[in-house]
Amino acid sequence: MRQYIALIHKDADSDYGVSFPDLPGVISAGSTLDEARDMATEALALHIEGLIEDGEAIPEPSSLEDVMANAENRDGVAVLIAAPATVTKSVRVNVTLPSDVLEQIDQYAEREGFTRSGFLAQAAKKAMVA
Repeated sequence: MRQYIALIHKDADSDYGVSFPDLPGVISAGSTLDEARDMATEALALHIEGLIEDGEAIPEPSSLEDVMANAENRDGVAVLIAAPATVTKSVRVNVTLPSDVLEQIDQYAEREGFTRSGFLAQAAKKAMVA
């Protein structure tokens, strides 16, 4: 089972932020440590699913030593997040959206390292939890 190092960050007046050094742009957050870890697990699964859908290779996880060798990573607390053992089957759907909203979604997803599908799935899951 692949496990990726996630870095948890917390500023004084913020939620817990989570990033994956091996997967730039894959970020998540939660108001508690448990929620941050759960959201990180979902973000990792969605990203890996998106890579598979796009026919891209899934990167091998780095070692803790390699991750912490980068000075930018040293202010985070490292935790291991397991990659999904099996990827849930994706189902293609047809959704109608205003063109300006779709453009904003695509720009945001690209900027944050998501596929369109991965971003929409994560946003929907987050909305259903709230």
